[in-house]
This record gives sequence, structure tokens and C-alpha cells, in this order.
Amino acid sequence: MAGPYTECAPAAVGQKRQQFGSRFLSDPARVFHHNAWDNVEWSEEQAAAAERKVRENSTQRVCQEKQVDYEINAHKYWNDFYKIHENGFFKDRHWLFTEFPELAPGQSQDHLEDLPSDKRSEAPERRTSEDGPGLKIEQHKCSSNSLECETQTAPVGENVTQKFSHLEICADEFPGSSATYRILEVGCGVGNTVFPILQTNNDPGLFVYCCDFSSTAIELVQTNSAYDPCRCFAFVHDLCDEDQSYPVPTSSLDIIILIFVLSAVVPDKMQKAINRLSRLLKPGGMMLLRDYGRHDMAQLRFKKGQCLSENFYVRGDGTRVYFFTQDELDTLFTTAGLEKVQNLVDRRLQVNRGKQLTMYRVWIQCKYRKPLLSSAGSVAPAPDA
Repeated sequence: MAGPYTECAPAAVGQKRQQFGSRFLSDPARVFHHNAWDNVEWSEEQAAAAERKVRENSTQRVCQEKQVDYEINAHKYWNDFYKIHENGFFKDRHWLFTEFPELAPGQSQDHLEDLPSDKRSEAPERRTSEDGPGLKIEQHKCSSNSLECETQTAPVGENVTQKFSHLEICADEFPGSSATYRILEVGCGVGNTVFPILQTNNDPGLFVYCCDFSSTAIELVQTNSAYDPCRCFAFVHDLCDEDQSYPVPTSSLDIIILIFVLSAVVPDKMQKAINRLSRLLKPGGMMLLRDYGRHDMAQLRFKKGQCLSENFYVRGDGTRVYFFTQDELDTLFTTAGLEKVQNLVDRRLQVNRGKQLTMYRVWIQCKYRKPLLSSAGSVAPAPDA
């Protein structure tokens, strides 16, 4: 199957990981001297070959009956994935603080440089969700003067997402209501982004929300020894379900992060999902994304019969993936009322020095900001979901 691959190559021991775009291959004879090279230019022949490969693997589409199954049972495929791999598949994403310093504002660069250089995420995915039987939701109360936490664990007999969908959010009473800096990760998996944030960002006013389609993944987050209900709230959520509510009021979040998540969503549902997330951001808040780009190695490895629609595929395990262009992502975010801060292609050559293999990866990294309040004191709302 054309499954996930390593996102980033580790830096040498003791060496600070640099932002992408800083290591260039000027001498092809030195290709195996490092694990990765940045901003690799593709030849016309290589680009044309990639186009041909995509046309070839897109000629035979998955039948409609199976496409319906992959959509209806998406949560089951992701639950199966996490039941098999648990928390051993992806590495913690400490590289995020280099690419997205907004996740730990005010932290000294010396502190960030001390993070283990061998901690890298192994290419990831997306999620959306349905809860499983016996899942427990932890509800937290924090005092208004501090983030001192009082935890209540309630067994859930009903669907967790239904519980949230009927929840009326009070502006003063919600998990993390006393926090001064709030981050939401959508598609958190088993916490490979959330736990590094909690470890690295020592702001006492920080509160992190994380949700995933997979109830299995959320159970693994909640039972992790690093899970701190005083600083974090994990919940099952399907970002494509228009009837579900997030457990925070509108205009309450500073950061929303989507790491290899949006690509798992059916393309015609992406815009409404981003519109709803946009409304949760404070004016000046940021949405951060890193995801698969068009003609990434993973796309070229798919075989005939795995294509669902143009640039959208299903893996052998039933999970799905879309491959974006910069313009597509720009349209999604700007239509949701956000302003572009960054929209970059990370075109990288990864190297397996042991096997003498080269792998061409294409990822897109974006930062989009919700406009600040205008002089009239209002900001244009995101389009209706």
C-alpha cells in the first residue's frame, strides 16, 4: 500500500534543526552525505514523468459501492489503524516548533534547541470520528484565577459526539475558560503534536484542545501518562459533521493546527470544515497547516484501482488521502475569511543512506490569520457552514 513515510529527516546529533529551505544539493555526487536536501528543483523530465504516473494511476477508479463504504466506515478504518499501531507509529513532532514557533510563543530559542533532534514525526494522516463503547470523557473545572484543575471523569454510555452536538457553550464556562492562550489540534492522533506542545510551552495560561475522528486514538491520548487534564482536553470529533459542536465558543482560540489531517477529508467537505474552524479563531488568531502536496512520492506510488477521485486515493488499510496544490489551499482559507501569512511548498529529497535510495517528497506548509477587528469593531464572519 502507498502508506505514510517519514516527514523530516533528523539532524545530526547535537545540531539544531533548521527551518526547511536551508540545505541545498549543489553537487549530485554528495547526495548521500545527508539525510535530506531542501528545495530540490525537479527537471522537466521528472515533472512530466510524475504527471504521467498520476494519469496512469487515476484511470481506474474505485467503484461507487466501495467509495460509500470508505466514507461511512471511515472511523472504523482509523480505529483499526490505531488498534494495530497504538502509539508506536508516529514519532513526536518536535520539528513543529521550528516551522511553527506560534505553538510556543515567548519560549527562548535556547530552550527549543535543547529538544531532542531525533524526535521527528513520521508522516501522518488525518482523522474524524465516532466514539467507541465505554469511552470516558474527562470534564475539567479550573478556577478563574489559575489553571488549578478539578477533574471529573464521566463514563459515557451515549455517543460522545452527540453529547457535544447538543452542548450549549457558555462564554465563561467551558474547558480551559480561564486560559489566556488556547490551541486546538484537529486530528491529533495519539498526541504526537499535543504532548510536545505541553512539554515545550510552559506558559501557565496555556490550554490545549485536541480532537480526533478515532475514539481509539483519543483513548490512547487520555491514558498517556503525559496527559494533564488541567492543561489539555481531548475529545472525539468529526470535523465534517455539521451537527457537531466544538467544546469552545466562537472567537476563543489563538491557534488551530492541522497536520496531515485535511488530506483525509473528502474534497467536497473541506471548505465547510475550514469555515467552521475559522469561526473559532480570535481576531488575529492563526490556522497552521502542513499536508501532502501534488506529486508527492506517496501519490506516485499508488496503483491503478486505488483512486477515488482526482488526486484523492484510498490506501490498502482503507484510510484516504488527498494531494493539494498551493492554490487549492489558498482558496480554502481565504474563502473562510482568513488572510495569507505563509503558503510554501517544501519540495524535499530524502535519502536512505543505508539502502542508497532517494525519495522525492512534496509537502505544503501554510499559515493563515483571522483579520484583526476593523475600526468599526467587527470582523467579517466566515461563510456559513
